[in-house]
Amino acid sequence: MSHNVRRTKRILLRSGKSPYDVVSVEEALHRDVIATNSGNLIFSDAAHKILETPHTEVVSNGIRTDVNAASRINEEYDAFVVPLANAFRPSFEPQLKRLTRLIDRLRIPVVVLGVGAQTGLDYDPARLKPMERSVRDFVSAVLDRSASIGVRGEFTEKYLKGLGYRDVEVIGCPSLFLYGEELPVRKRTPELTADSRIAINGSHDAVRKLGMDRVIRRTHERYPNLRFIGQNLSDAQQLHWRDLSHPNGKIKEMPTHPDHPMYREDKARVYIDPVTWIDDLRDFDFSFGSRIHGNIAALLAGTPATVLCSDSRTLELCRYFEIPHRTLDKLSEDADPARLYEEADFGALTGNHPERFRRFTAFLDKNGLENTFTHGDGGAAHEKRLAALDFPEGVRPWLDTDPASLVARFGWLHTRVSELAADNAKLKRELARAKAGARGSVAAPTTTSVYRRARRVVGAPLRRALRGGPH
Repeated sequence: MSHNVRRTKRILLRSGKSPYDVVSVEEALHRDVIATNSGNLIFSDAAHKILETPHTEVVSNGIRTDVNAASRINEEYDAFVVPLANAFRPSFEPQLKRLTRLIDRLRIPVVVLGVGAQTGLDYDPARLKPMERSVRDFVSAVLDRSASIGVRGEFTEKYLKGLGYRDVEVIGCPSLFLYGEELPVRKRTPELTADSRIAINGSHDAVRKLGMDRVIRRTHERYPNLRFIGQNLSDAQQLHWRDLSHPNGKIKEMPTHPDHPMYREDKARVYIDPVTWIDDLRDFDFSFGSRIHGNIAALLAGTPATVLCSDSRTLELCRYFEIPHRTLDKLSEDADPARLYEEADFGALTGNHPERFRRFTAFLDKNGLENTFTHGDGGAAHEKRLAALDFPEGVRPWLDTDPASLVARFGWLHTRVSELAADNAKLKRELARAKAGARGSVAAPTTTSVYRRARRVVGAPLRRALRGGPH
């Protein structure tokens, strides 16, 4: 008697880490598992959950784009799934080219979930003209390996169709489908008061150039229970290490900067894991600001949110999902979250969500991908597994000076010093062998590189710790 045993499908997912990887704050910052912005994990974790079924295994690629690994990927995986955000922007062009080189070498299906083009609020694609060849090469490579390409919204659809592509589908972002067709956002209080718990967010550009600094300052003055939630790696480094070496360290108006009053009042956070981020936001009354995924995290928590849009990438996503939003260029000087909350209507967001979800799963079906809501347990096993793990809390300002607060930092630094010492010993042996064979000129640059890396990894944090913590 023969039995047909269905083979498990293996999907390689472009993501900083698996949702099940519990990483310490120190290690997460060192490895940059958030790929410079924790918002990336919101949509990659959602994609991981959605694609995980009884017959599908999802594996994170650690955000690495290793072109030389193409042969191994072809042998070990059945599909390469690439959730993206604003990838069509000049500053991302080198990464886009590298991703294209990898895809060109793949023989397996390649499916892109929610890529976006970034320009101004006017949707003028002129700034994208210099990278048009790179966009064409990427889209062509993807469409050679899939039925269609999924884009975030109306602008990106129009942009790619203007380049001559027809197999373009607006699917939004996987993040809002974390719970399938369920999105129970509702106002839990009639109005916001001075006692309301409010989350605010904003990018460095919005704070430095677009007036978010004034919005943050005024809201901080009026609402004692305000919390700023940053997303950049540099934000987390400022909170955890008081590290101001990144250019963002010059922006003192950011609440993650040690000189900001919200830092000193312990009212700033950065989250390494979406699960803790979303869980914390369940206790808030409202979220607002210019960060799209900072506010999507709130919506996933059932907490009302309003996005302050500053470019096409946030505007087209808000329009597609019908998320309450304003544009920063038209925001009044005295913008108040109470007014934004009062005016926000979540009827279209929640009411039309099931239809958008069906459109999203139809896109997956067309591209040969099963989803947990149609073909699995709706993510129940995923959620149970997450609940059993002990994720670190959100990164908070380093305000304590007692020895206990230094234990984790010193422990991690000690481990890193040991690892770097081992690296150094190995390089010395290689250098000695090179000198014996060819007078040693080849290995010198590597030694210099490791020395600089050692200084960057342990130098400044160790000096701060030895001074007795922050002052």
